[in-house]
Amino acid sequence: MFEKLVELISNYVEVEAAQITPDSRFMEDLGFTSFDFMSMLGELEEEFDIEIDQKEAANIQTVREAVEYLEKISA
Repeated sequence: MFEKLVELISNYVEVEAAQITPDSRFMEDLGFTSFDFMSMLGELEEEFDIEIDQKEAANIQTVREAVEYLEKISA
């Protein structure tokens, strides 16, 4: 899940995949805008055939939190 998320993140921001860690914060470290983040969530929903709760997604700040959330809802 982490590798797939890193691949998607690389499509949205100018950050090398090798620089993305589980502790990377979407806004502060990776330079995501709110629009980028929501667009990526939409792509994740399509990719994994899941539905992401927007309120819960608003609390996701790090790549690790995103991976944990995705694993929880796709289990």
